[in-house]
This record gives sequence, C-alpha cells and structure tokens, in this order.
Amino acid sequence: MKAVILRDLGGPRQLRYEEVHTPEPKSGEVLVRLKYAAINRRDLWITHGLYPGLKLPSILGADGAGEVVALGDGVQNIPLGGSVIINPALNWGEHLAYYGPGFSILGMPTDGTYAQYVTVPSQNVYVKPAYLSWKEASALPLAGLTAYRAMITRGCVQKGETVLIPGIGGGVALFALQLAVLKGANVFVTSGSEDKLEKAKMLGAKGGVNYRSAHWAKDLKNVMGEADLIIDGVGGPTFHQLLYLAKPAGRIVIFGATSGPIPEIAPAKMFFKQLDIKGTTMGSPQEFGHMLRVFEEHHIRPVLSRTYSLEEAAEALFDLEGNQSFGKITLSMP
Repeated sequence: MKAVILRDLGGPRQLRYEEVHTPEPKSGEVLVRLKYAAINRRDLWITHGLYPGLKLPSILGADGAGEVVALGDGVQNIPLGGSVIINPALNWGEHLAYYGPGFSILGMPTDGTYAQYVTVPSQNVYVKPAYLSWKEASALPLAGLTAYRAMITRGCVQKGETVLIPGIGGGVALFALQLAVLKGANVFVTSGSEDKLEKAKMLGAKGGVNYRSAHWAKDLKNVMGEADLIIDGVGGPTFHQLLYLAKPAGRIVIFGATSGPIPEIAPAKMFFKQLDIKGTTMGSPQEFGHMLRVFEEHHIRPVLSRTYSLEEAAEALFDLEGNQSFGKITLSMP
C-alpha cells in the first residue's frame, strides 16, 4: 500500500511517500480501506519533535473514514464492506473523567491514517453518518471529539450564555462554534483575519474582533460584555486577556496552546473573579458516540478547507502551519 511515513524529525519536509506492507488485522481489530484522511496540528507538532512519547518511524494521521475490508479473530457485528468512521482515541480507560495510563492517539506511536489502509481496534470504528460525504466524515473525529468534550462535558455550555472562542478557523474551534450555536449560546470569536471573522458570523457567531488591533480585548468587551464560557486553544500571552474578558464565576476550558506556553499569571486575577479553569483533551468512547449522535441528529457538517492527495501530505501540513486555512484540511487516497 501507499503511505506517508515520518522517519526523522525536522518538520513536514521529512515526510516520505512510500510503498509499505499492507497491515493485517490482529485479534479484535479491523482493517479499513481509507477513502479520505484529515490532518491535525498534532501531526505538525510530531514532525517538529514537539510531542510527548515520540516513536519513529511512524505513519502519521489520526482521522479517517473508509470501508472495512478484513476482520481479525473475534470481531463480531461489524460487516465487511461497512462504511465507518474511526475514533482515534485508543485505550481511554475505565474513568470517564480522565484517560488512563494506556491511552494513546492513532497516528504515532500506532501507525495512522496517512495510508491506504489502517488497522484499528474494532471498538474504535463507528458507522459513518449517511448524510456526510467521505471527505466530511474523515474531518470529524479528533477535532469533533475534542470540541464536544471541551464545550459540552467540561464547559457545560447553557442556552443564553455568552461564549468566547479565540482564534477561530481551526477544526476544534469551528466545531465548538457549531456546538455552542446549536445549544443556543451567544458566541463571539477572535481572529487575525477579517475574512475568517465574517465566515464565523455566517456559521452563527454574533460578532468578533481582530486580535491584531492594539485594543482588541477592550473592543471585544464593548461588543460582547463578559463571557460565561471561554474555549481556548491558543494559550500564549493572549491568555491574560481571557481572564479580563471572563465573567465573575466564569469558566475557561483549555484544549491547546498554538501560541505556546502561558507566561506568568497573577493568581489574583483568577481567585478574585472566582474563575474555574479546566483542561481537556480528546474524549471517552461514550463522548465520541454522543458527539456522533448530536451531529447526525442535527446534520452538522464539518467546515472543509482544501483537499490534497496523500502524496501531498507535506504540503498539506505546510498549509496548516501557515494558519491561513478556515476549516479542516483533508487528504484523498489513491
């Protein structure tokens, strides 16, 4: 089969498009012939060596959708030829509130979806929602699950609340926007692109500001007021402004840090406001199932950006690194 492999660190240019052995499903696994895969910032960080538990060589890629073409011993109730979507959260563990020591994500250290075929545990494949195209289905798993847990499980968003999502444009942020709008929240966003702000409004955001403005936080507060809930994947120095924008007893849920570590924080800004600050990442199998049901019931569609061929995976990651895309970037399989 054709696959894209990372053998050495040094960024996306180190990815290699190669012919490799097609995997065979072990006991309890299924073999999926992928139609599309999708890329995530996690993949980019791995190429730069900025991810824990690095194990090379690895076939990257957490997201994918395709057809089941082989079953390992003991697999039942999954038909050959079935159209499936893959939950990339492996071995979550017994506790719903947090993952266990055996948890990992598909696509390093376990070979992932930048390939024509992938093997996954049978419990990690779900029936593909019929209303989604293959491309749309491939774009949903990692970002959709992360957004669901951040917004619904950890964020506990409620109808009528004011929600702030900084850095709109990435997959998790856009899914979070769609979920908050679905729940009846008043959503505001930030971006360094006026075009992205306008596109977010078309998806239901009430408004937003350009964070490149010198006084963006004050401008946003004038428009939005204070936020009951903030879903942050940006981190970095901007986080200090989020403390300013949060309501007393507000919640801030952190799922990522694309701008790097948060500099020194004055604890008084948190305890005088009685803020709840929570961390989150990925989600449990139960949450993945709940997420799929919500998306299917309301026909929520992933926002898609550009599609590349599998052979162009490096270019796709450079596209992501440039922060110009709005929506998920996908890979078509040969």
